[in-house]
Amino acid sequence: MITKIDRKAERQRRHIRVRRKVNGTSECPRLAVCKTNKNIIAQIIDDTKGETLVYVSTLDKDIKTKKANIEAAKEVGTAIAKKALDKKIKDVVFDRGGFIYHGVIKELADAAREAGLNF
Repeated sequence: MITKIDRKAERQRRHIRVRRKVNGTSECPRLAVCKTNKNIIAQIIDDTKGETLVYVSTLDKDIKTKKANIEAAKEVGTAIAKKALDKKIKDVVFDRGGFIYHGVIKELADAAREAGLNF
């Protein structure tokens, strides 16, 4: 019998595998990315203290594109990099959240790199 693949469970399984290797510290926090059908969310997290240092999403007033497409990913990537550099955060570890490094996730990472983040 053919069974349907549960895509959400597969992504969560990949996310757990990535999080075993990726951990944010105060010197090098974690840039976590979450993508839904409607929004893109990026946050910089210090896992040792358990707090979010910087948060940007397409729901913010600064971001003009209110969709989850490539243009919005570029805007979110540059905005998170600018906010991080204002807080003197230059080096981060990229956590793709189990999403494939392709399309929206790749454009967000490239925009953050171009704006000044190192990862």
